[in-house]
Amino acid sequence: MATSASPTGSGPPSLLGVFAHPDDESLLAGGVLAQQAASGARTAVVTTTWAQGTTRAAELAAALAILGAGEPRLLGHGDARNPSAAPGRARWCEVNLDDAVAQIVAHIRQFRPDIVVTHDALGQLTGHPDHRRTHQVVLLAVEAARIGRLHPEAGQPWRTSALYGATHPPSGIGALGTLLTGAGKALLSVQDEDVTATVDVTPWLTQKWAAIRSHTSQLKGDRPLPALLARLDAATRSRILATEYFTRIGALPTPAVTHMLTP
Repeated sequence: MATSASPTGSGPPSLLGVFAHPDDESLLAGGVLAQQAASGARTAVVTTTWAQGTTRAAELAAALAILGAGEPRLLGHGDARNPSAAPGRARWCEVNLDDAVAQIVAHIRQFRPDIVVTHDALGQLTGHPDHRRTHQVVLLAVEAARIGRLHPEAGQPWRTSALYGATHPPSGIGALGTLLTGAGKALLSVQDEDVTATVDVTPWLTQKWAAIRSHTSQLKGDRPLPALLARLDAATRSRILATEYFTRIGALPTPAVTHMLTP
């Protein structure tokens, strides 16, 4: 699948993902990240929780290498549900809002992406509080990054062309819904008409699954999604992972439904 051009005219649009936990990038946008990297685009991922030196930080580095998304950009805050994520540091959900925004602004201004991708307003199907917090902070950070008088210490202003939330419509849940409810998890979804980009990532499915599997700590237990996916037959797992859904966020005119992320 071809990608559109960068508004700057310097090749395919650059993409910055901002996600709450190591593995969110691979599960929610691993195919798009691999697709963009294959097109020659610059890609990177900011992860708001877990600290350098932890097992999950190392797993994230392995996953990003597979997806072509560079080195981890860990903010190193605590996970709302796992105190071992960043001992001694505040949970991401409790970080001062302005401080949290400034941290994301710094990465936006440094990387200068055409497209930013993050969680949807629901916090994905399970409504994780770290996902919701990340969505809220990224919305503010994308706006703040273009205003020079806000967080001037974070670098020169940068206007992102498009912001997308990774999401799931009811029509796209399928076997994933059965998998999550069987594990006692919530099942939240946007309306089908809220989806503005439906991306077939089948050509990058091998990379996406390899990246998910790089999060080896999540391949154990009864609740982590990578572990649930690993127990499925290959055909069912591929059907779940082969399509990624996104909602374009913001006041800019929303284009018709597309099959790629456009600036």
